[in-house]
Amino acid sequence: MKHHLQFDFLADKQNNTLTIRREFMAGRQLVWDCYTQSRLLNQWFAPKPLTTKTKSMDFSEGGHWHYAMVEPNGTEYWGLTEYVKIRPIDYYTALDAFSNAEGEINEALPRAEWLVSFTGKDENTLVETIVTYKSLSDLETVIQMGMEQGMMATLQKLDELLLTLNK
Repeated sequence: MKHHLQFDFLADKQNNTLTIRREFMAGRQLVWDCYTQSRLLNQWFAPKPLTTKTKSMDFSEGGHWHYAMVEPNGTEYWGLTEYVKIRPIDYYTALDAFSNAEGEINEALPRAEWLVSFTGKDENTLVETIVTYKSLSDLETVIQMGMEQGMMATLQKLDELLLTLNK
């Protein structure tokens, strides 16, 4: 029996934010680990058919995650996440940017602040991600780049991973 898990994707054009709420059938600690450990992020953090590879990660305040989403043909899309504030299994904040393989930020593409919070919901976990952009045009750029479809597909991969980890 498939449960209906909460999924909201809300664009707030007044405040240049995206709010993504997604419920997972797993406990908070396990979901937290999937968001904060590179060996687990590598297994889900890209929409199919892309895969993820971590170049370096230091999940600490002032640390970073430098990674690429990789197409089956080998094309790489690099990203850099810089961790600002971390409160284990409750939330973390980060600055997210597109980068190159050396970790240099691509200033031509939108940069965003992420607030990712983890809340227990019965035996499940609700993850709320609030992404704040500097401008409405930055917000519209990522929507046009397919952020909603990408997040839906990516979070579906996390569902599949959690099923294997929950055994």
